[in-house]
Amino acid sequence: MRAPSRGWGPAPLSNGRLTRVRIVVDYRPALRARTGVGEYIHQIIKALARTGQDDEVTLFSSSWKDRPSDEVVADLPGVRIVDQRIPVRALNLAWHRLGWPSVEAMAGGTYDVAHSPHPLLMPSRSAAQLVTIHDLHFMDHPERTSREIRRDYASLAQAHAQRADRVIVSSRYAAGEVERLLQVPGERIAVCPAGAPAWAAWGRSPAARDGYILFLGTLEPRKNIGGLLEAYARVVSRSPSAPRLVLAGGTVPDSVQWLEKINAPPLAGRVEYLGYVSTDQRESVYKGARLLVLPSFEEGFGLPVLEAMAAGVPIVASNCGAIPEVLGDAGLVVDPEDTEALAAAIVRCVTEPGLAEAAARRGLERVRQFTWERTAGQVRQAYSDAIATRRERSARLSHAHRH
Repeated sequence: MRAPSRGWGPAPLSNGRLTRVRIVVDYRPALRARTGVGEYIHQIIKALARTGQDDEVTLFSSSWKDRPSDEVVADLPGVRIVDQRIPVRALNLAWHRLGWPSVEAMAGGTYDVAHSPHPLLMPSRSAAQLVTIHDLHFMDHPERTSREIRRDYASLAQAHAQRADRVIVSSRYAAGEVERLLQVPGERIAVCPAGAPAWAAWGRSPAARDGYILFLGTLEPRKNIGGLLEAYARVVSRSPSAPRLVLAGGTVPDSVQWLEKINAPPLAGRVEYLGYVSTDQRESVYKGARLLVLPSFEEGFGLPVLEAMAAGVPIVASNCGAIPEVLGDAGLVVDPEDTEALAAAIVRCVTEPGLAEAAARRGLERVRQFTWERTAGQVRQAYSDAIATRRERSARLSHAHRH
């Protein structure tokens, strides 16, 4: 990794891939809590820094309260970190609504690639622009999203995606949704699946049979927490000795109703809420699980599925979104709207050890296909392709102006 520079541009293409690129990435979604979106961009930056050779990677961060931690700095050697003290909402309003100020002005430098880890662009004077779209649930069900996402993403995502030189998605399912709903040509969409966690090597045998049933993710409407609790209540009514349910993840305002429910009969004493689980705590949480349940209404990828497979934990998940694409045959899939089917699948995995162990072993094999190094290579190719698209657009505009 070269030291930061402002005076040199991208090297010529070599077999369709630029050999030296100046990259700036918006790190703000990973700043406070690395949930799925944050973990995805952090691991890509880390892998790019490790494998990018001559590339120059700049991480842009901005918040009034939160700063990149010492752990983040140590985990990203060779990456230039620019940290501004500007409120996230204020900068988002300026960037998303006004297209100003440019990332060059904010981060100080000249870039070949400006990569946003969410659906809305970072303004740039001359860099190729990329957005990442994990799912489009905010368009079909805005009522299940936060206020800022509901306000900005639904109204702006299509225009931003169509202006982007490349749209990065983490699954074929998400690629199809971007093409269908946002009318982005398939050739401008790059599928870059997430990678398995670094601790995947320890999971060489299925999880212990006496562990708990685990849900890991933000407690939000899209994750179908209400359906999970109703299904688990049915499990308990039929099998009082069923393992306890552990919920691990951050909260949103809607979470209050579910936190109240787990403290009342019949769930009181049977469900434990751990709160948000940091990246370095996840291994131990999975290691103690007997089963992962992820009954989401939609997932653009479903990182907990990959993490559970890496831990040798069998999975019960919904048949929606990208989950079946990631899970393969490493678990059971059900309709998330069918509470009875969800309860029955949980009971099967708890009471049929042969079924659970076979699913866990298939997961351990399947997870080897997913590495962050492979993901970084796919993202890096998307950068080269985006730069080529940007050059083509500039050439067409220049030609049009001359004539």
